[in-house]
Amino acid sequence: MSDDAPATPAEAYDLLVQGNRRFVDGSPQHPNQDADLRTSLASGQRPFAVLFGCSDSRLAAEIIFDRGLGDLFVVRTAGHVAGAESLGSIEYGVNVLGAPLVVVLGHDSCGAVTAASNAYTDGNSPTGFVRDVVERVYPSVLSARAAGTTEVDEIVDEHIRQTVDFLPERSVALAERAREGKCAIVGLSYKLSEGTVRLVASRGPIGEQAG
Repeated sequence: MSDDAPATPAEAYDLLVQGNRRFVDGSPQHPNQDADLRTSLASGQRPFAVLFGCSDSRLAAEIIFDRGLGDLFVVRTAGHVAGAESLGSIEYGVNVLGAPLVVVLGHDSCGAVTAASNAYTDGNSPTGFVRDVVERVYPSVLSARAAGTTEVDEIVDEHIRQTVDFLPERSVALAERAREGKCAIVGLSYKLSEGTVRLVASRGPIGEQAG
């Protein structure tokens, strides 16, 4: 990221929103992808956001937010399920690299959420380590079901909210940064067919209310 990197959570969030609008409109600028910047980044990085998203191949963060090298510190797992490794990576992006924003990025028709919802309905869970992913999504399914929600995309929203709450609850470091106003945590849902992102949840000042 260049020297004019956003210093506040709101500025970082606005930069992502602007980039997504360009992507949706079909007018990306492809910033920070030149050879000179590539060379300058070899000595260090200062990303303005940590992107904790689903591993889905259609959620390439730098593309859908129209960003480039050194902009985003990306951590991805299937269903954006959070374990020790992902939490440590997010803490590194915030505490060591100084990113003022953490984005939890989910999407409609999520396979991990669908599998967890199906496991609730028919009692059958996948085998192997995929089962571990499904089990980590399961609490979100239970919470959504308790509220009367059965649609997968509505469960995705609940899973995003649960993850946004989970990160500072589990990580003292993230909670402290958020309490000090140095970092915000937001949850976004990406619509695959349109390329748009929608704010689902937020912790911290970003200047927009979750819908």
